[in-house]
Amino acid sequence: MHLSMVGTGYVGLVTGVCLSNTGNDVYCLDVDERKVEMLKRGECPIYEPGLTDLMERNTSAGRLHFTTDAMQAHRDADMIFICVGTPSDERGHTDLKYIQAAADDVADVLKALGPDQKPKVVVVKSTVPVGTTLMVRDRIRERVGPSIPFEVANNPEFLKEGAAIDDFNKPDRVVCGVENDAVGERMRDLYDPFVRQGHPIYVMDILSSEMVKYASNAMLACKISFINEIANLAEAYGANINRVREGMCADKRIGNQFLYPGLGYGGSCFPKDTLACVMMGEKSGVAPTLNRAVHEVNQRQRDIFFKKITGHFGGEMGLQGKTVAFWGIAFKPRTDDIREAPALTLMRKAMGFGASVVGYDPVANDNARAEISGPGVKIVDDMYEALQGADALVISTDWDEFKSPDFGRIRELMSGNAIFDGRNLYRRQHMDELGFEYHSVGRAPVSPA
Repeated sequence: MHLSMVGTGYVGLVTGVCLSNTGNDVYCLDVDERKVEMLKRGECPIYEPGLTDLMERNTSAGRLHFTTDAMQAHRDADMIFICVGTPSDERGHTDLKYIQAAADDVADVLKALGPDQKPKVVVVKSTVPVGTTLMVRDRIRERVGPSIPFEVANNPEFLKEGAAIDDFNKPDRVVCGVENDAVGERMRDLYDPFVRQGHPIYVMDILSSEMVKYASNAMLACKISFINEIANLAEAYGANINRVREGMCADKRIGNQFLYPGLGYGGSCFPKDTLACVMMGEKSGVAPTLNRAVHEVNQRQRDIFFKKITGHFGGEMGLQGKTVAFWGIAFKPRTDDIREAPALTLMRKAMGFGASVVGYDPVANDNARAEISGPGVKIVDDMYEALQGADALVISTDWDEFKSPDFGRIRELMSGNAIFDGRNLYRRQHMDELGFEYHSVGRAPVSPA
């Protein structure tokens, strides 16, 4: 098939690259000339394991192209995928200006091509409030008139940052929202190479398809907030959340995914999509009680953890003049995404009470330097350099290289001996033997004798 992707962000680029890899001819369209030139040179603007190699391979094979010209991208396309950003405010209200602009550009191309063209399918792949795909249909129809043929569909993405290539190539399921069976069959043809291991393609109505994405992410966010609340209860009563989790997750009805205690969720999806459910509930008159609580528990988890840090220093004002090192700035490992990252929240809180912070992340340092700066912050390129003279170490992302560090070197470099482990990477007994003051999530603290 001939395909075009509107937007070369995370979703658009991964989708375009993976679809080109199965033999489709794909144009990736973006208004950012600098980004398009970078992509043409084979430089990937985001960190995602395996993406650069796959991009280079398909560009060299002539199946993957990058352009700023909407006509060039859409003229021969059988399907046009809208993969632009859908930013939201702090209450979850989604800004659809990029969706609307993409729809207008598609309409202009359709109108220029005239009524004799083969009907294209305009696929909304961005995460959008329920009803948006039909809004796109109506917006295009209003601009092109009744004689220009086209169809619309919705196709939500379920990509985990850090594992997106594998997620796309081996999906648990593919969800397609359509208005008629013919478009459903075209979507099945496109995705059939990716589900030959037997996983399903669900073809349904458009409104249900849009809701699937929100329901899925809201459920996963709920699991994270749930285990963090249980972890806080376990710690308050002297239980060990690791043992609690083992016993709980052995129940097959519960399972073990997304039930790891920590600093709460971050990134671009869970915070935004949970708040979008809250917004849709308020708008429709359906009380979003659970989703609102999920968000509140998640945000509170950072405050609870920060109190452990301030408690060590005798209160918030005890941070004045102290140096706090941070290992991990990205919201999760295997990505350079720092959006809604717990580390940034904790760093800003510490700086607000007069501490200096030194951060290190294996891949997110450049993004961190662009996001947080000033006389009280330094981002370094070596994990041990971050510890020089530090009064405390905060572990906020569970990168593999943090799991078995040189503890002797840590003791030598740090001025203090306190470790605040937001990801429960270490055994309490081991930390006790090494003489660290050790605080984690859902487990009793360790203090040296």
